[in-house]
Parts: sequence; C-alpha cells; structure tokens
Amino acid sequence: MNDNRLPHTLVDQLQRPLQDLRISVTDRCNFRCTYCMPRAVFGKDYDFLPRPEILTFEEITRTARIFSKLGIKKIRLTGGEPLLRKNLEQLIEQLSAIQPIEVALTTNASILAKKAQALKNAGLNRITVSLDALDDPTFKLMSDADFSVKDVLEGIEQALHVGFEDIKVNCVIKRGTNDHALLDLVRYFKGTAVTVRFIEFMDVGSTNNWQPVAVVPAKEMKDTINKEFPLESLEESYLGEVARRYRYADGSGEIGFITSVTQPFCRQCTRIRLSTDGKLYTCLFANQGSDIRQLLRHQVSDAEITQHIITLWQSRNDRYSELRQIESGQKKKIEMSYIGG
Repeated sequence: MNDNRLPHTLVDQLQRPLQDLRISVTDRCNFRCTYCMPRAVFGKDYDFLPRPEILTFEEITRTARIFSKLGIKKIRLTGGEPLLRKNLEQLIEQLSAIQPIEVALTTNASILAKKAQALKNAGLNRITVSLDALDDPTFKLMSDADFSVKDVLEGIEQALHVGFEDIKVNCVIKRGTNDHALLDLVRYFKGTAVTVRFIEFMDVGSTNNWQPVAVVPAKEMKDTINKEFPLESLEESYLGEVARRYRYADGSGEIGFITSVTQPFCRQCTRIRLSTDGKLYTCLFANQGSDIRQLLRHQVSDAEITQHIITLWQSRNDRYSELRQIESGQKKKIEMSYIGG
C-alpha cells in the first residue's frame, strides 16, 4: 500500500480516530506502586523481559514513522519507569525528528533532576509526573520504594528550570490510603506552572487488588476542593482529552480529574499502546495484544505493517470502562507496568 491509498482519517468501529501512540520503553521500575507494580508480585527478583525481547530504538522509531503517516501527532513514552531505559535521550531525539510529532514523557521523577537538561536538549516537549502524596509516609506507602517526596519535587523544579513549560502531576487517589493528600497537592501546586490531575483508582491489570470501595469518585474530589478553592469548568481542549478540566475561580491555574470508573470516556478514546516487547494494545484494559515485533524483525515492508495497523484499528470496538460491571474480574488483564498507564 502506498501513501496515496491511506485512509484520510483512520477510525475504528465506534468512529474514533487514531491520534495518540503510547510507547512503553521498559517494563522495569524503581518504584513498586501498589496500584501498578505491587511488590508482592513484582518483587526484587521478578523476571523482567530479557534484552533481546525489548524493542530497539530503531524499531520503535520505525514504528513511530509508520504511525505518523496514519495520523498520529502525539507520542508518550511510558514504562515501567522510562528514565531507567539507557540512553533514552537518543530515542527522544529520533522521535522528535519525525514531523509533526510531539513527544511527551510520563515519569515518577525520582531521577528526573539528573536527566531534565538532556531530555530538553533531545527535543522532549512535555512531562507528566506521577506523585501520589506530599508527605513521605504516605508517599512511601503508595510507592513502596526507598525514595523521598523531595526527590520528585527536585525533579519537577529542575524540569521547570531547564525550560519545560507544560508539566502535569498525576495523582491516583485511593480511599483510606492517600485521600487526605488531595488538598495538600492542590495547595502546593496552585498558582504554579504545574497542573495537577487526580485519577480515580482503576482496575488495570489483575494484581493491584482493586475494589470499588477504594475508589474516590471525581465528583467527591471536586466538591472537596471546591469548598476551599472555587472551581469553574473548562471545555475540553482537544478530541480524546481524558481529563475533565477546571480552573480556579481566582485565575491561579487549573486542575483536572480522570474519571475512568465513574464517568467512562471510552467513546472518545483515540489511543493505541505499544508494549516494551512490541505488542499493540487498543485498550488499557486489554487481555491480549497484536505482535508487530515479528513483523519488524522479519523484513516485512512498511506498507505491510501499515496495513496490519489499519486492520487492527478498523476492527477495534473496545469500551471496557463502559462495560466494567459486566467484564471486571472475568478475564486476566495486561498489567499497567507492561503497556504504560
């Protein structure tokens, strides 16, 4: 297939366009967050992917170029912890050279302070930091790792210092664990260049012991914040935006809520995910992926890989969050650490 025969807009069975590619560059992480990579399952000696099974930078870049011709404009690098991937700056430099691709990164920021300048120099556009509390006891309870909140905050400050203008902080709220951190985070980042987004605890994967009782609905979070800091709703800034956005009434910034449990946004999902070992997943809650590593490594042409992706997307009808009550617990789902959040 040549470029002249590519679909003008590639859409799935629910007419959702393909717009965003999330790439997991490593399945390793230096945290053991209870909602993502619990230590009971992913312990110190967990059998992570051997190097030959992990996509090379060249394979990732080739895949990104193919996706760019299908309409992808945004790529987000995830993990595991992506900054643990050696020489990640080289991959970012390769990806940022693909126009008009915008490259973003999600990180726990534990080593961001050391990496921020190199990431900026390589062409990284945006950073999202995972931070679930501002007090060390709660932070360590959630991350189950020997790092301090100070490490993360220093990473954020250094990213701002080297010139990153679009920094977001994502916080997963679990009832009875870190729900008290809600207002702490709001107070700390309100009036800064950093936007905080609160995420409902989701049943991603099969190891995080998800229970509905641990979910704090976004409406409850918003009402709690609104009592102290009045909020005004904002329109979505682009199709497929996952966060419901609000601004502070006093003009001192904005916050967001990601409502996958109580207010699913499946009908606007425009994302596809590439796992560390080269499988494509059309849903965060998927139980299986489509292997393109074998295509990349067996001299299959770009045209054939393109057609494979087109067929995969055009057959997509995922809407797990809308069907959660029916499907939850019935199938073993892929872990978040394997395909990124």
